[in-house]
Amino acid sequence: MLEPALREEICKLHSELVRNNLVAWTSGNVSGRNPESGLVVIKPSGIRYDDLTPENMVVVNLEGQVVDGDCKPSSDTLAHVFVYRHRPDINGVVHTHSSFATAWAAVGRPIPPVLTAICDEFGGPIPIGAYAEIGGDAIGQEIIRSIGASPAILMKNHGVFTVGRSPQEAVKAAVMVEDVARTVFYALQLGVPENIPDAEVARAHRRYIEEYGQ
Repeated sequence: MLEPALREEICKLHSELVRNNLVAWTSGNVSGRNPESGLVVIKPSGIRYDDLTPENMVVVNLEGQVVDGDCKPSSDTLAHVFVYRHRPDINGVVHTHSSFATAWAAVGRPIPPVLTAICDEFGGPIPIGAYAEIGGDAIGQEIIRSIGASPAILMKNHGVFTVGRSPQEAVKAAVMVEDVARTVFYALQLGVPENIPDAEVARAHRRYIEEYGQ
């Protein structure tokens, strides 16, 4: 069995999507790339989260072709591998339809930097990407075109994609997107929140990247 350690990691990270209420039924997926082998592990298509195991994860190459596994890979596989081919710094991709963030995607609105948490994690607005067809690499192309330096993008009329230097980083970004999307939505019910100035967004993001944590 190829990529046993990465299979185990990706399987466990899918449980984080459920635990954080980011997915429903079989929607959503996590993938991870082994930078040494270049192989990608991704969720099998249409299998419930309770039934996921390291063994039924699917291993694909950077063209999206299955190289190990008995199941069909996620329908988003070609989008994931397009991102990996064009962003060698990325080794984790997550897709969700989390409720509040997807509501922003449905109306085609980026999430503005009105919270310090947005500055810290995202370094600016969470961008909105154009609508792209599911099933091929069109979503991956739009992610690369529109995500910029952000670890997250809202895809119009679709949902959320996040990226990271590791699969865990990408999952963390997915959790944080939903958290700030919910808070900003509630803030808009009370009034019009003010954007944090660009210089302070940059300072806060730099401090978070360089100083936060152990």
